[in-house]
Order: sequence, then structure tokens, then C-alpha cells
Amino acid sequence: MGKISELPDELLVRILSFVPTKVAVSTSILSKRWKFLWMWLPKLEYRDRDRSLLVLGDFIDKNLPLHRAPVLESLCLELYESRDRRIKPEDIRLWVEIAVSRHVRELEISYSSDGNENMLPSSLFTCESLVILKLRYVTLKGVSSMACLSSLKTLLLESVTYADEESFQVLLSICPVLEDLDVWFCEDENMKEFTVNVPSLQKLSLHISHCWSLDGYEIHTPSLEYLKLEDWNESPCLFKNMPKLKEAHVDVVSFALKNVIGSITSVKHLTVCSEDVYGDGFVFDQLEHLELCVCKDDSSNLLAQLLKDSPNLRVLDISILDLHGDLKTNDMVCWNQPSSVPECMFSSLEIFNWSQYFGRPQDRDIAVYILKNGRLLKRATIYANTLEHDVPNLKMIKELTLSSRASPTCELVFVEGL
Repeated sequence: MGKISELPDELLVRILSFVPTKVAVSTSILSKRWKFLWMWLPKLEYRDRDRSLLVLGDFIDKNLPLHRAPVLESLCLELYESRDRRIKPEDIRLWVEIAVSRHVRELEISYSSDGNENMLPSSLFTCESLVILKLRYVTLKGVSSMACLSSLKTLLLESVTYADEESFQVLLSICPVLEDLDVWFCEDENMKEFTVNVPSLQKLSLHISHCWSLDGYEIHTPSLEYLKLEDWNESPCLFKNMPKLKEAHVDVVSFALKNVIGSITSVKHLTVCSEDVYGDGFVFDQLEHLELCVCKDDSSNLLAQLLKDSPNLRVLDISILDLHGDLKTNDMVCWNQPSSVPECMFSSLEIFNWSQYFGRPQDRDIAVYILKNGRLLKRATIYANTLEHDVPNLKMIKELTLSSRASPTCELVFVEGL
């Protein structure tokens, strides 16, 4: 302790800022000098897994008002065990008000509650210093359209309960410089439709539960560069033009793909999983990297259409997305090869990867077709899965290694057991 205690307080506080708040607080017993050092920390995180909720609530009540840092870089309140009411909504309101008064830049609140109480003070929505806001399981109500989060750039709303349909819309409307929006919509009787109309938005992640009775939604984000859409609902959607979009992850039911496809043709990197093809008349002339999930019956048809519509494709990844692991034994229909070889096969495709390759006839036919027609292929990597299906690994290897290859320089690599 001797040498480290010789360091100036500013440096010691900086060192403490790299460890969990619980650890930083524990240093207060080392000496009189260390007793209050942690109270200058610019970052605070309080999690109910660190101590009993009653003790945690009392600790925050006692120490947060006396915290000495003039600017609070971040405050995290993770209180998932709050159902026993030991920490009440009014406690959360008070702590947030203190954080706002300390010019908080990042605020994260996770609060499990059975009730509909409002725990977010009105001062939060006029906090000029706030740059990042993350809310989980809280109730959103009482947001004034006259408020303004003038510096907010990142907003996460996970399983939030909305008092009415206006609450979500008003919150977005008071964020004039919002760049990153991540929303996890669960079943919510108060929300039947929603609109994301944010001209400044650059990154959007939407997760829509299949069990939600949603009438529809509309997306208008002209500056968007990244889109992640996981929509397992059966409600109509409208996506307006997104000319700056470069990357999209689209995991949707079939008709939702048809609704969104016209707005994502500018992407360079596309990850897609859908139950159906999307129709004619679209060209992905900027697409260089395609990742296709083949957990659906019609995945081979979607692959054929995307190959046809992507003349500049360089990298093709075929796999099963992690969250679709229970669908590994899908019955993808047999491969109906295109009537004419897609342009990318002889002009641009260089890398071909297949994860979770089962070696079934429909798998083999696709892989053989790509090897046979990919004139510029440099490398084909097959991650062979010999566990899900009773197909000997040696047979998998022979079927592909003995097939003809259009590219004389194509390296075929097998990786077993994935």
C-alpha cells in the first residue's frame, strides 16, 4: 500500500474508476485517506446482485446525495429484484434527480416492478448533459412534448411499459440529435401502433415480439446507416427510403421482408432470415457480403433470388443464426438452381463459407452448384456438422472434393464438428 498511497488523489480516483463500485467502496477501510476517495468517482453502478436490496437502498440513500464528483459521467441502477418493494419508485425518482443535478452523461435504469408507477422525474427529460439513456422494464409516462434531451445520442428501451401510444412518440420527438436507437417491444396492451420518425438516426435496432397484438408500424429514418430488424409479428409495416443504409440484419416473417426490401437495396452487408422470397424488380448493386440463415423451408429459393439480384457479391456466408439453434434440423426444400448462372458467380464471388453444414442432399446441391460456377472463388470453407444428421464426415468430404470447380485456384477447407 505504501507506494500506491503516495500517488495524488486524482490518479487514485482514476484507478478506482476502472473497478466495480462495490470494490471501490471497499477500499474505504484501508486508511483515513482512502475513506472518502471513492466518493469522487465519476462512474457509479449499483446492482442488486452485489448486496441485499434493503442494504443497497439504504446505502444509496445515505451516500448518493453526498457524492462529491461535480460531474457524474455515468450512473447505473440495476434493480431486478425490486418486486419486494424494498426499493420504491419514489426512491428511483430521487436518485435520478440527484444524477441530473450532477450533470449525468450516461444513465442506465433496470427496475422490475409489477406496478405502473412513474419512477422517472420530469427533470430527466430536460437534462442537457445526458448523452446515453438505457431503460429496462420501467414504465414510461408523463413525458412532455415541451421537454428536450438536447444532447442525447443513444437510447435503449428494453421491455418498457408505455402509459399510452403517445409516450413513445413524444420521447423520440424530444431527441433532436439521436443517432442510435435500440427498442425491444414486448406485449403491450397500451401500444397498438408506432412510428419511428427520427431524421438524425444512424443506427436502428428493432425487436418485435410475435405475441404482441400490433396493428402496424412505420419507419422514416433518412440518415440511417445500420438497421437490425427482428420482427416475428404478423402486422403490416412501412419502411420509407433509407439511401445511406450500408448494413442490415433482417430476421422477419415473409411479408415483412417484402415491405422492407425496397428500402435496403443500398446495403453493402446484408444478413437475412425469412420464410419466403421478396419478389422481382430489386437489385442489390452495392451488396458485397451476404449472410443467409437457412433455417426456413424456403431458404434455398431466397438464396437463388439474392444471388441473381446481387451482381457484385464478394462474400457468401450460409449458416443458422444463433437464436435459431432449435431449428437446426429444418427441412429446407431441395435446391432449384437458377435457369441462368447469376452474374456474381463469374464476376465477383471470392469467398464462400457454410456453417452448420449437414451434408443432406439439399445442402450438397447448393454447395456443388457454387463450386461449379464460382469462377473467381479463392476459398470455400465448410464447417461440417456430423452430430445433427447421420452423415459420415468422409462422405461429406468426398462429395465436395470430387465435384468440379470453376476456379482452378479455389481452396476447399473442411472444419469438423461445428
